[in-house]
Amino acid sequence: MVFNKILKIQDKEISLKSKTFVIAEAGVNHNGNINIAKELIDLASSAGADAVKFQTFKTEHLILDDVKKAPYQQNTTDINESQKEMLKKLEITKQQNLELKKYAQEKDIIFLTTPFDETSLNETDELDLPAYKIASTDTTNLPFLKKVAKKGKPIFLSTGMSYLSEIQMALETIYEFNKDVVLLQCTANYPIKDEEANLSVINTFKNNFDILIGYSDHTTGIGAATFAIPMGAKVIEKHFTLNKSLSGPDHQASLTPEELFEFIQLVHKVDSFMGSDIKKPNLNEIKTRASLQKCLVANMDIKKGVIFNENNIIAKRTGGKGISPIYWKDIIGKQAMKNYKKNEIIYI
Repeated sequence: MVFNKILKIQDKEISLKSKTFVIAEAGVNHNGNINIAKELIDLASSAGADAVKFQTFKTEHLILDDVKKAPYQQNTTDINESQKEMLKKLEITKQQNLELKKYAQEKDIIFLTTPFDETSLNETDELDLPAYKIASTDTTNLPFLKKVAKKGKPIFLSTGMSYLSEIQMALETIYEFNKDVVLLQCTANYPIKDEEANLSVINTFKNNFDILIGYSDHTTGIGAATFAIPMGAKVIEKHFTLNKSLSGPDHQASLTPEELFEFIQLVHKVDSFMGSDIKKPNLNEIKTRASLQKCLVANMDIKKGVIFNENNIIAKRTGGKGISPIYWKDIIGKQAMKNYKKNEIIYI
């Protein structure tokens, strides 16, 4: 399977040559309040994220009544309420999504949302968003992946809780209908320990799949995400909140407003550090090269007709004049065409 290496997400390009595409993950940190959601959009836009992403679900289509909360949810929310009760309070309606999309457009940031069920997928389709994000909960949901793939939009596919064989099956399902995919390494807890980030999986993905790679980061603070960029991640996703002390399952594992600004600035700095993949002297090195790299000179007085050898020539800094010692084998064995004094630059 060879997936496309250049994706267009609205006016942004994601490719092997592009800057890192940053998704500020608002998730459910709006707590069901449209005004908080708009504040999150304000923050993501001000911080310089490329996209802000929420989550869309219809609780009755997502979960059975008696399902317990995930362990991290039990630690961050009311232990006496069910997962279904918790999720019900965090729903965003279609009309609210339309309002948030319009607001994001006004703030010049791409609006995305993750559909968690087929009803929400159809509603999301009506929003005419530039891409779909598939959460780790649906990596193994092949019928759902097929329906998303057939929408014909680029897909960000998270892979938390999944085996490599399952990811292979997910990609095969999508590939039949859609080749615009970014595969995201992810560990699906909030937060995770440093040693659970498993950035090395990025190399596993690169070795097994011909596809653009990204990283969805659930480590604490600035965390692991920026380290994924030199490994080849072209998309980074990170949760953020207005206040870590707010009630809700994800706030404690999210970036504060100040951390979000610092995080995106660091992403941009790493992008700058990455520079070009073409190894050659840059413009600022040319003069330095002439000053510091060496050329061949006479290591002693050399008479005309004497054969150059490893003893009578040597490399020294000459200000860029003469023959680079990288060509010394071409000089050895040739006759001197003139008399040379010690330290005189060799010319042929």
